[in-house]
Amino acid sequence: MDNMESRLVRLVQKGDQRAFAELVELYKDRIFHLSYRMLGNRHEAEDLVQETFLRVYRNLEKYDHGQKFSTWIYRIATNLCIDRLRRRKPTYSLDAEMNDQEGVDGYAMLASDELTPEGSTLLSETQALIHDAIDSLPDKYKTIMVLRYLQELSLQEISDVLNLPVTTIKTRVHRGRDFLRKKLEHKL
Repeated sequence: MDNMESRLVRLVQKGDQRAFAELVELYKDRIFHLSYRMLGNRHEAEDLVQETFLRVYRNLEKYDHGQKFSTWIYRIATNLCIDRLRRRKPTYSLDAEMNDQEGVDGYAMLASDELTPEGSTLLSETQALIHDAIDSLPDKYKTIMVLRYLQELSLQEISDVLNLPVTTIKTRVHRGRDFLRKKLEHKL
């Protein structure tokens, strides 16, 4: 995968638009998933995917071929998410109706397995509790928890994305888990 990405990046740097389209195709869903988990808003996540690829395209000449492309693009997307979170500060609840769809709330956006109605309700409630708990984390812990557990990045990859030492990442993962455990122990 890394060789293919490297080849695509080199082609894009030479002006090949189809190679850029392939990079977009490879990463658009991953960047959307990351953005949606961090921002909790579908429209903002879609905007952020576009903004990420604009930044990638504009700054591709600055890309260091010594590092993984995935780390570089995740860093761009994560930083854009953090910037949006800082600007916005108010949080959105899963209970709130979506602006563009009457009668649809955030729970409808959560994935569910086709379980029994009771199992489905329990799963939705549990997911909502976990998402609310993650949303209540301070940004520096929320970002790391999303990257670690929802994007399933390794500690080293998170370190590369956020440009922080691995020891700091480990500490924040530990503190984030403790915070979530305390928040959820009386609810689950």
